[in-house]
Amino acid sequence: MVPALRYIRGACGPALGGFPGGFSSAGRPAPGRSWPLCQGGRPASTRSFDVVVIGGGIVGLASARALILRHPALSIGVLEKEKDLAIHQTGHNSGVIHSGIYYKPESLKAKLCVQGAALIYEYCKQKGISYKQCGKGLMAIDCPYTGIVDYRQVALSFAKDFQEAGGFVLTNFEVKDIELAKENPSRSKDGMKYPIVIRNTKGEEVQCQYVVTCAGLYSDRISELSGCNPDPRIVPFRGDYLILKPEKCYLVKGNIYPVPDSRFPFLGVHFTPRMDGSIWLGPNAVLAFKREGYRPFDFSARDIMDVIIKSGLIKLVFQNFSYGVNEMYKACFLSATVKHLQKFIPEITVSDILRGPAGVRAQALDRDGNLVEDFVFDGGVGDIGNRILHVRNAPSPAATSSLAISGMIADEVQQRFKL
Repeated sequence: MVPALRYIRGACGPALGGFPGGFSSAGRPAPGRSWPLCQGGRPASTRSFDVVVIGGGIVGLASARALILRHPALSIGVLEKEKDLAIHQTGHNSGVIHSGIYYKPESLKAKLCVQGAALIYEYCKQKGISYKQCGKGLMAIDCPYTGIVDYRQVALSFAKDFQEAGGFVLTNFEVKDIELAKENPSRSKDGMKYPIVIRNTKGEEVQCQYVVTCAGLYSDRISELSGCNPDPRIVPFRGDYLILKPEKCYLVKGNIYPVPDSRFPFLGVHFTPRMDGSIWLGPNAVLAFKREGYRPFDFSARDIMDVIIKSGLIKLVFQNFSYGVNEMYKACFLSATVKHLQKFIPEITVSDILRGPAGVRAQALDRDGNLVEDFVFDGGVGDIGNRILHVRNAPSPAATSSLAISGMIADEVQQRFKL
């Protein structure tokens, strides 16, 4: 961990490090920038912002980018608890640009997916980000609009845009408290203009006027910190991928998906080409015992107690017991997953595959055990709640929809906060 806040700017001078906009090639903020930093040619406090976005994943970065492009005169900061950006859900997904064919017609998820896919393709073209429009076979339906891309690369490009437009990125800032600024002689006069104080686990703090949270796996906890409604609760589901051995990759030319089970938001085990030429098979969907538990035996007592006591997980388990057992069985025995894959490519055998990476999905669940399948945005009441917009549920295809989501969030922020 770095002992102090890491403030990164790209707008007031040449790029820092080896990556434009103040990032190294690994996506880390480059060191060497001291305080105070300039804001559009004017001195600016490194601890005070007009708007703070909590969460440095693809939705948070897209939203911060949209806000600063729409409101260039505002000072906007992004807070990220990790030392790098976009390493959790953004960095652990299949990389598919979804077409939206299997989402409920007229749902917000379907609309944002269709709009977002078009925006992602156009953005990648403009920025020179590699992608492949390789299509999908959904049983007998051909979906040529489906593609693949490295979403972490896209997210880091959003961060670069944000910095070049004057935004700040603060990493190693794990939010612990969100509260109103208290009047006392030791606090700066900014306390009146910036009434919200956000404090991290090291006791460091920033002040702001308004907050947008895009906290993914921690969206319910961040909402609760701000005094807003903690429901729906987040239940982490781990998805394990298998990898097709290189000598068998010729069997897969494009994405191959089954018809998804409409009872669940998961798309089923499928074949996904990657930008590096590899083929991922999966994922399954099993309960993770830790919010960032990418390995089967990762465990957090707090996370699992939250899931059991505060969410509707028990009801979900009883309602879908056989489905859950089947997913656990496939996670333990490769032969079970291969048997399912053979429905689409009979030539595949257990000897053709290797265990691959895993991701953890932030799935919102209500107290009645119902999976929340669409996007959820809310705020609160009171002095803090009226100044906060929470992105409570941004399920797959949130990466595909990120630019469309960010536009909607920018609209909501502008209307709610009268910017």
